[in-house]
This record gives sequence, structure tokens and C-alpha cells, in this order.
Amino acid sequence: MIKLSALLTIGIFWISLFLGTYSLQAQQPPNIILIMADDLGYEVLPAYGNKEHQTPALDRMAAGGMVFENAHAMPLCTPSRVQLMTGKYNFRNYIGFGLLDPAEKTMAHWLKEQGYATCVVGKWQLYGNARQQELAGGKIGSLPEEAGFDSYRLWQVRDRGSRYKDPLLETKGSGLEKFDGKYGPDLFTDYLEDFVEQQAGNPFFAYFPMALTHDPFEPYPGSPDFAAYDPQNPVNDPRYFPGMVSYMDKLVGRIIDKVVELGIAENTLILFVGDNGTDRDVVTTFKGQELRGNKGYTNDLGTHVPMLAYWPGTVAPGSRNENLIDLTDFLPTLLEATGKKPNDLPGPLDGISFYPQLTDSGYTGPVREWVFCHYDPNWGNFTPRTFVYDTDWKYYADGEIYDLHNDLLETRPLAYSELDASGKKAVRKFRRVLKEMR
Repeated sequence: MIKLSALLTIGIFWISLFLGTYSLQAQQPPNIILIMADDLGYEVLPAYGNKEHQTPALDRMAAGGMVFENAHAMPLCTPSRVQLMTGKYNFRNYIGFGLLDPAEKTMAHWLKEQGYATCVVGKWQLYGNARQQELAGGKIGSLPEEAGFDSYRLWQVRDRGSRYKDPLLETKGSGLEKFDGKYGPDLFTDYLEDFVEQQAGNPFFAYFPMALTHDPFEPYPGSPDFAAYDPQNPVNDPRYFPGMVSYMDKLVGRIIDKVVELGIAENTLILFVGDNGTDRDVVTTFKGQELRGNKGYTNDLGTHVPMLAYWPGTVAPGSRNENLIDLTDFLPTLLEATGKKPNDLPGPLDGISFYPQLTDSGYTGPVREWVFCHYDPNWGNFTPRTFVYDTDWKYYADGEIYDLHNDLLETRPLAYSELDASGKKAVRKFRRVLKEMR
């Protein structure tokens, strides 16, 4: 028979082991998974009031975490990605469409210095093809390892091919490969899940710039047309868009389920955000209005994107945040999550950390007062524009003024003389911001 003293010794051992493990988990910086959907405006998601689409995983994120009501991106993909990854406004470091300046230090570089393993899967499009490099005056962008990522599986690093069915992908260690009969978004998620399993117990950063829901709008697994579909004879039909939204959501659900399965959900911050507004071929019924996506253009439907934060035990479930968020804010936020204090963050950065807003749903400290946008697309027929705005007013560098509270889609510019006192005060402030940025 085991003596009482022996039982006490065994009990103390297991209690010490549990407390030691708990202490280690509490001290370990959080894992970070950053998911960026492609061409997805806020008006598409049920978390914001949409009734057309089915997104149970993102609904789960919203119910279990924080919904940001006023998150804004650049109107176009590459400007958004460069801004997100470097924490800087485009006039400082945007060298051309499809290019990330290899001299720039990205969030992956910073997190590697903090001891994180880094991985990126999905759409790259930051090295540049021959035409993009030519338009940029011969400049060349960044390969994933140059941008700080240890592991990767990506579409369009140097070769294009399909991003969806029969994708042409480049994977760390095995190079460029065509996956006949497979679906690119599934393969990205497979690789990310493997990375998370391998790193569980050690801090990691996984960045997933998704291919979904960018056009071409085409059949997806589970749709009746998928088996017979040949990407060599492509279609681009917006009737596939709702299903692509649902498939995107399914992949987000897989990622959430994986961290739960591994027992690391309470030490993993998952962020979901869009890169710009919805494609202009997509019309969405939202709160009784038919809204056409406005990707590439500068009104609210071009910049206003969904943003969700999920971190069980840290982010208050069911919370909604009305403060302004800009893509430059992500880099300082992720660094503060690793333990860096605001005064220790690198400069010059244009972002403002929203980390305190994640950890304190009643936060009343400093927040972003305005969003600045220097938009020089270097692609398509889009017009370069520079502007500053908040949730009430918007001021363009050419003098256009809009009352966003009453004219969100910017149908009627106002003269300064038409503004009330609050409008004139906002415009004066925005003019100072433009002067400082110049």
C-alpha cells in the first residue's frame, strides 16, 4: 500500500508540473495567424449585417471575439499588402504594382527577431513579373525568404498559372509544381495546418494572404461544375461568388479547428481582414441596398474592409469596436503582442498599435483619429488620389470634401463654405495632416 507521504509527494509533483506548464504558457508570447481575404469588402459578411452569404466560421470568430466596424485598407491589393507588411504609408516605400521593395523590413523580419517561426501561404504577387518590373523602371520585388518567411507555399512568386483548380504553386524545398485536379486554396490550408502542427509549443507567425475571393469567379470543390471544369478554358461568372465566399469561410474554420485541436487556441491570436473592396462585378444586397463592389476606387466601398480578432480568454467574446483601424496598424500591434512596449517599437512607422483594444474591451486610451491614404495604383486605369478621412468627413488633396455621415458613397462634393463648424474643424485638421505627409 502506498503511504500517505508518498501520495503527497506524487500530488505535489503533478501540481508543480501543472503550475510550471501553466506558467510557461502564460509567459510564452502568443502565436499569430493573420488571414487576409482578397477583394472582400465589409458589406459581404453576415458579421456586418449581410443576409445573402453563409459564413459560419467567421460568424464564430465574431461571436467569440471582436468585430471592427471601421477598418480600412488601400483600394487595391499590392498597395494594401505593402502597407500591411511594413507598417508604412505607400508614399514611403511603394515601388510598383506587384512589387515589395527588398530593402524593406517586414512584420516577418521583426517577428523572427522575437523568436518566431514564420510561414506564408496563398497569394504572393510581390516579386513582379517582367511587365511589372518594366513598369517600375527595372526594379525587382521580394521573394518570400527575402521578406522574412522561413516556410511558404505560394501562387505567383515568379510564374502565374492557375490559383484555383490545377494550381501552379511554389513551395519551400520542392519548388514550382502544378497540382492537377487539386484546388489551390485547399493546398495552402493544408500547408498552413502542417506548419502549425510542427510549431505547436513554440511561437509562430503564419500569414495567409488568400487567393479567395478574387476573380476569376469559377467552380470550386463541391460545386456541380468543378469536376468537369478546365482552367485552360476559364470562366469568370459572378454567380460563383457566393460559393467562393462560403469556401473561404470553410478554410478559416479549418484553421480555427486546428488550433483548438492542438490545445493552443488560448495562446493564438487569429486576425482576419480584407485587402480592399469587393470586385466591381459583384452586387450585394446589404441592409436593404444593392451595393456594387468598388475595388480600385476610393470611396467607402473601395476601402472599408471586414476585420475580426479571435483570441479565446483574451479578446472579449461578442465585442464590437468602432475605432478607426488602418493597415499600417497591424505591424506595431503584432510587435506589441510579442511583448514590445510602444516606446520600443521601431520607427519610422505610421501605424498605431491596437493591441490594448484587443486585451481591454473597455479601453479608453489613444486611438487613431484619421486615416491617411496616398493612393498611386500604378496599375489599370485607376486615378491616383491622396486623401484623409475619419468616420464623419473626408478631404481630398484636390479640395473635394464629403460629409460621410450623410453621403457615404461620395455623390456630392461640398464647398468649404457649406460645412458646419465640425466639418470646418475636421478639414483644417486634415489639411495639416496632408502638409505633414508631404
